[in-house]
Amino acid sequence: MPRVKRGTTHVKKRRKLLSKVKGFKWGRKNLIRLAKTAATKAGARSYFDRKKKKSNFRRLAQIKINAASREQGLSYSVFAGKLKEKNIDLDRKILADLAENNPEIFEKIVEKVK
Repeated sequence: MPRVKRGTTHVKKRRKLLSKVKGFKWGRKNLIRLAKTAATKAGARSYFDRKKKKSNFRRLAQIKINAASREQGLSYSVFAGKLKEKNIDLDRKILADLAENNPEIFEKIVEKVK
């Protein structure tokens, strides 16, 4: 069987790995052994943080809705409960956007709920 030289494959693999870790600190940006672990851990973190981002935006929306509804005299929990009671199906994202950008429409929703 003929001998296979893996110079080009090794270089391509290394170049691909090092492009992933470009901008990292210390040896993690240019030493293969450190770069491999750094890239793996960065990938894992990015996966979890994509999930976490959704919960962060949900919390931010609740804060915006709470602030706007308290101006109308309702707490967030009471407002959310009354929305459910009246079968008004607006999600947090929409309500938060209305509270921030269209307070007059949000005010009408609160009045309808009261």
